[in-house]
Amino acid sequence: MSRRNSFALLALLLVTFAIVVYWNVRTPEASGLPATLDLKYQPITVENPALRLDLLEHLKTVQYEGPKRNIFSASVPLPPAPRKIVVAPPPRPAPTGPPPVPPLVIPAKFFGYVTDAATGTRRAFFSEGEDVYVVGVGDVLLGRFRLLQIGNTTAELEETASGRRTTVALQEPGPS
Repeated sequence: MSRRNSFALLALLLVTFAIVVYWNVRTPEASGLPATLDLKYQPITVENPALRLDLLEHLKTVQYEGPKRNIFSASVPLPPAPRKIVVAPPPRPAPTGPPPVPPLVIPAKFFGYVTDAATGTRRAFFSEGEDVYVVGVGDVLLGRFRLLQIGNTTAELEETASGRRTTVALQEPGPS
């Protein structure tokens, strides 16, 4: 850049600086705006400017009932702590143990027995509907019940799945 161009640039910058200073430093009268506006003062009309002491005394007795917070603070107050409701647990039922086991029911009727004269072993007769079963001691009746003992008026049976035992009485067959 030549020396002549440098002086022209410096002169341009000085002129720009002078214009900016002039616009920022000048007084309001020189700007063309009126310094004071021509507004007429009008006071508020008050009929009785006396101080109402009765209203002030009433305000002293008023109790504030709103939320208790600092009106000079912009922060939101913490919510009130929830009330703890103590609920008594329901009374525990007394332990009764497992439910009682229902009695073992044999679907067949014990209607008689026979004793083998040669060996002395007994066989019992059971009927289920039209079916008749002849069972010896140790044999299984209906795939579920094992015959343990045959008495003169009773037969003792055991359920093979659970091991529960029952005694059935001898029943007379009805007329056919």
